[in-house]
Amino acid sequence: MEATGGDTPRRGLDPRFEALFGEVAPALYAWAELRIRPGLRARLDPQDLVQEVWIRGMQGFARFDERGVSFRAWAFRIGKNILMESLRATRNEIVGTPGGVTSRMLALERVPQDVTSFTQRLAREESVRSFLDEAGSLAEVDRMLLLHCGLEGETCARAATKLGISEDAAIKRWQRLKARLRGESWSRAILGPEE
Repeated sequence: MEATGGDTPRRGLDPRFEALFGEVAPALYAWAELRIRPGLRARLDPQDLVQEVWIRGMQGFARFDERGVSFRAWAFRIGKNILMESLRATRNEIVGTPGGVTSRMLALERVPQDVTSFTQRLAREESVRSFLDEAGSLAEVDRMLLLHCGLEGETCARAATKLGISEDAAIKRWQRLKARLRGESWSRAILGPEE
């Protein structure tokens, strides 16, 4: 991710955070595109979710401990929390509970212009578009395995439970799918490095 003013990082921003976020952002954006259902898009756009992950990640980066969890898993956890908050706020509006968007959520006026430009570029990036096209062509079980195992980093056992299939079936399907996808040009940008 580019810093404001050429190579000079923004004051107070850890350049390591920017580098790590730049690596995971394409996967986060692709995940958000697949996870945010059409009915929720009026409340939460994929670009907004990625920007909110940037805000919360930047604010909490001093507490991030890479010995406990990878940056990718940490960033995805933030993204999942944002998505869940948005879903809860939507449910509250449907049942008539006042509230709407939480005060912590989507404080996008604090997002620097270069981060906004970065997420706009992600939406047009060829690797992201190619991944989304591929994901759209998969059978539902494979698409969900891609989400759970490939992007969210869950185990096949946990994904199998969510999908109502056996662990063996999930493992076999994920191994075949991963082997096929690793040959794609976008694989490293979206799925990350091979374990």
